Amino acid sequence: MSHIRSRKHNPARIAAMVAATFSIAASVSNAHAADEVTELPEVSVKSKKEVPFKADVSASQKFTKPLIDTTQTVQVIKKELLREQGVFSLTDALRNTPGITIQLGENGNTSAGDTFSMRGFNASNQLFVDGIRDLGAVSRDVYNLEQIEVIKGPAGADIGRGAASGYINLISKLPSLNGTNYATVGYGNADRKRATIDLNQAINDTTAVRLNALISDGDVPKRDEVDNQNFSIAPSVAFGLGTPTRFYLYSQHVRQDNTPDGGIPTIGMNGFFRAPSVTAPATTPTAAQTLEADRINAGARVDRENFYGSDNDYEKVDADMLTAKFEHDLTLNTTIRNIARYGKTNIDRVVTGINAITAPAADPSTWTLSRSRQRIDRDDEIFVNQTSVNSAFDIFGFKNSFVGGLELMYESQSSKVFGTAAQTINGVAYPATANPNANLYNPNENDVLGVPYTVPGAKVNGSTLTTAIYAFDTVDLTDKWQVNAGLRSEHYNTKTDSEAVTTAAGVGTINATNVDASDNLLSWKVGALFKPTPNGSIYAAYATSYTPPGSANFVLSATANNQNNGSLDPQKTDNIEVGTKWDLLDNKLNVTAALFRTENDKQTSFDDQLRAAQIGKTRVTGYELLAVGQLTEFWQLSAGLTKLNAKALDQQSNTGLDTTAVRWTPDYSATLWTQYDFNGFSIGGGARYMGEQKRLITTDNPALTNTPNIESYVVADAMVAYAVNKNLNLRLNVYNLFDKEYVETLNNGGSRVRLGLPRSAMMTAEFVF
Repeated sequence: MSHIRSRKHNPARIAAMVAATFSIAASVSNAHAADEVTELPEVSVKSKKEVPFKADVSASQKFTKPLIDTTQTVQVIKKELLREQGVFSLTDALRNTPGITIQLGENGNTSAGDTFSMRGFNASNQLFVDGIRDLGAVSRDVYNLEQIEVIKGPAGADIGRGAASGYINLISKLPSLNGTNYATVGYGNADRKRATIDLNQAINDTTAVRLNALISDGDVPKRDEVDNQNFSIAPSVAFGLGTPTRFYLYSQHVRQDNTPDGGIPTIGMNGFFRAPSVTAPATTPTAAQTLEADRINAGARVDRENFYGSDNDYEKVDADMLTAKFEHDLTLNTTIRNIARYGKTNIDRVVTGINAITAPAADPSTWTLSRSRQRIDRDDEIFVNQTSVNSAFDIFGFKNSFVGGLELMYESQSSKVFGTAAQTINGVAYPATANPNANLYNPNENDVLGVPYTVPGAKVNGSTLTTAIYAFDTVDLTDKWQVNAGLRSEHYNTKTDSEAVTTAAGVGTINATNVDASDNLLSWKVGALFKPTPNGSIYAAYATSYTPPGSANFVLSATANNQNNGSLDPQKTDNIEVGTKWDLLDNKLNVTAALFRTENDKQTSFDDQLRAAQIGKTRVTGYELLAVGQLTEFWQLSAGLTKLNAKALDQQSNTGLDTTAVRWTPDYSATLWTQYDFNGFSIGGGARYMGEQKRLITTDNPALTNTPNIESYVVADAMVAYAVNKNLNLRLNVYNLFDKEYVETLNNGGSRVRLGLPRSAMMTAEFVF
């Protein structure tokens, strides 16, 4: 057993800070309530002048000002935009914001759920639902979302640990007194079927219920055997609407049954390279091995429809979430709220990975591809209680917009351990799982492949307990000048209990390891904003965040110089951003420009003497341009462009190999969607550009390395819709209009890819009633 040090903390001090924060806010508010110096900004998903694609405020209670006066890049993707684009998944929705890339996984492994990077840093664990962290390997659907908020730049003050590049906040649909009912039925090629319903019903003057549900089923275009099924339901009820005291109870339940896609090999694609095999103890290849490598390097591409797994591959996801939210207006200017949530997700998956190619003869029909089987059975669980106060008040004549809160959170992840090698454990013999090679150009999904067996008594359990206090305040110095600050102090305690198997002479032994780490983190941000006119702002901001060991999956390591070793210091991220935001065309079009510099340090590395040290850094500088809203009453627009210059600094392996770049970070990425409405018709279209993404980020020779990058690409989509009447709308979406074949994701080893969606279409009927 190993124990990792716990840094000292003082819970009494944190409790005192909480009490003082709420006491000051309440006393100041009450002292000035009679004067009605200021009212709380109304936080609503809809703007006063409804512009379909544009949001004026964030739905998050942690933002103290409208978006135009927020000193940070925040992009809101509304459900209206997603509906017109025919977008259903979160990963597709995020293509509306530049600077986000999707990942496939490590070598033969395939990532589960939504896996992506933002501004050069992994952000897969920075997903939130209504301001509360969301766990689980789930491919999320947008059927129950009002909008998606993409907050960029370090956000430790907002959400706590691990927020190196920002976070994604998903805003749920909740009951309202004036809602309408909405339903869709859609059908697309590859036998894709989808139906949704959104029922919102007022029970009386203060109570309403809402039900959102989804059922979808279908194959994946030009992918043999791969299919996806999803049944989800999200009931909710609200009491006290329109009164000072409101209570919401809502839940979401997801059931997915999918055939996972391990991708296809990169043979024949630009950049493919197979080095000759070398059989130990030899150090150079034989003539036959060199000839085989030459054959493979000259080999043709495989059919994109090829499926190299088994028809017994599966992925089953069960995700359940229950939330209770209470709000009470103490005064016109002060609201307190409490949100409690419990969530649990299970993923049970067997997927086939593809590996090395063998070419024993010149005839390609004899070439084979080795395969591996991966099995995951994992539970993610979270319980959160968050209490906060929003208040607006004056101090010495200065307007203050204040948010303060306390958060208690428990997160855990439990994974079973599986084996594939022949061994005896506790007197029971387990045979090796047999995975015959696939024919490279003509694979057979009916091949019998072994399923990894459960190792009895072996597991990996990790958990983190977090206590945090936070506060944000914006002070209006004058009508033109504002200053703001945010602070989050948190204490975390991460524990990992694992029982792993080690095998010697065919006998497996279970060994237990218990590791824990705790620390205090203090993240903060400050900003200054100048308003030359009421519809514009110019700002500068600085923000920090910390990523402690085990932050991603609560799994600590006892291995020296491993980034998840609990004795290491947390990584620190600093961000400087200057920008400007303007509401143009009678406040119907918002344009944003920002320059930023983000640096993450204390990464594990080796110095010039090859001694372990936390000296590694990643630095990303760039700019972002955004435009969203209306050009005219009938012409909608959403567009964005990001330039990233990502560098790895002082990152060196124990063999002296330098890392010089940041993987999967394109220099440029851009997105555009525009549409025009006339005489009941809507015609729209858009394009997205993704620059080259580097896989090879070390000083290796690219010519001798397999598939060193993902090539840049442009993909276009189109839409046409017709409003038959006020209750029925018909819409046709065509994706990848020009049938561009491009690599969407590439594994870290460069040997397999998942191609982007080919040209396909979906016809949808929308009903309002």
